[in-house]
Amino acid sequence: MMVDVAVLEEQLNKSRHGRIFTLVALVLAAVNLRLAVTSVGPVLTEIRDGLHMSATVAGLLTSVPVFCFATVGLLAPRIARRVGTAPVIAGGLLLLTAGLATRAFAPDSALFVLLSAVALAGIALVNVLLPSIVKDRFPTQVGTVTGIYTVALNLGATTAAAATVPLSDGFGDWRLGLACWALAAVIALPPWLLMARDRSATAAQVTDAPPVRVIRQPIAWALAVYFGMQSTSAYVIIGWLPQIYRDAGLSAELAGVLFATTSLLGVPLGLGLSALAGRVRSQSGIAVGLGLFGIAGYSGLWANPAAAPWLWAILLGIVNTAFPLVLTMIALRGRTPATVVRLSAFAQGVGYLIAIPGPILIGALHDATGGWTAPLAVMVCLMVPQIVAGFFAGRDRQI
Repeated sequence: MMVDVAVLEEQLNKSRHGRIFTLVALVLAAVNLRLAVTSVGPVLTEIRDGLHMSATVAGLLTSVPVFCFATVGLLAPRIARRVGTAPVIAGGLLLLTAGLATRAFAPDSALFVLLSAVALAGIALVNVLLPSIVKDRFPTQVGTVTGIYTVALNLGATTAAAATVPLSDGFGDWRLGLACWALAAVIALPPWLLMARDRSATAAQVTDAPPVRVIRQPIAWALAVYFGMQSTSAYVIIGWLPQIYRDAGLSAELAGVLFATTSLLGVPLGLGLSALAGRVRSQSGIAVGLGLFGIAGYSGLWANPAAAPWLWAILLGIVNTAFPLVLTMIALRGRTPATVVRLSAFAQGVGYLIAIPGPILIGALHDATGGWTAPLAVMVCLMVPQIVAGFFAGRDRQI
């Protein structure tokens, strides 16, 4: 009888309804993957005033996400091997819920940072493990499904950035405006708790024989470098693009619209690009093409940000789609879901470590030179290793 139940569970997992259920679960989880990050910036002034937060601690707060994504993400495969992929994702969403619900009511800045780290640790676990779910449940639609959940990620991030201030104003308290995002994590939990009960499905995602040591694989290092380079570019755009435009003489309103254009372009472009990447055997040409768009966009900013600001914003919006591309490549390069877990952890963990110095270096160069010429020249140069790593990461290879 136990065998029959297991067979029925497996059939449900592979059935059309089971795949739709999994896709909904993926989208709900993905919506939450940047809420804890993008909801802070719009009310950072109020947070600092309310918690008497120093500039140093505020700077630390901006670096915590990348640090958590790098360190906790590397632990995800080991935890998943013990308890299963879906249970770890459910646990990550629980950590995210707890962190989001409690940090807003922290009495001091130290506890706020600590509880933010709890939320971000949950995100790190989910970040790493979602590609393995895609590989296991949608093996012939990796690119399309990856595109769908990265679109959900971008929409969630944009919504949090745009709505936190109006929510805070409506509640009359920035604490409630921040805490309400915990509801999104609560909504995402039930399907993953149900999937966590399916031991036969989760076991298949975390065991393989013999286990692959990805650290010895050149393709894993290519993916890690590519992930790190595209993350560096993305965080520089997020952190500095509006200021670059404003320093060039554009209004704050126009700078904000241009930045929003860059961000929102990733929604339709990311979906289409991921679907295309999943249909071709090699993604090297796509990765190289995106890097060339990046060189053009950063070169334009370097020459004169105000000369063609909409063009530069569009070009940088295109290069930002390297994020869904690298997630798609991670899922394609592993033969099994278990290998994809290891590849995802390694590429994201090492990649985020590579990305940590980038935005700091750009800010330091700006302070040292009093302008954006040197920082943007560095960004043009950094597109070269991104192109090279993307070429090797995109080759038709599997481990």
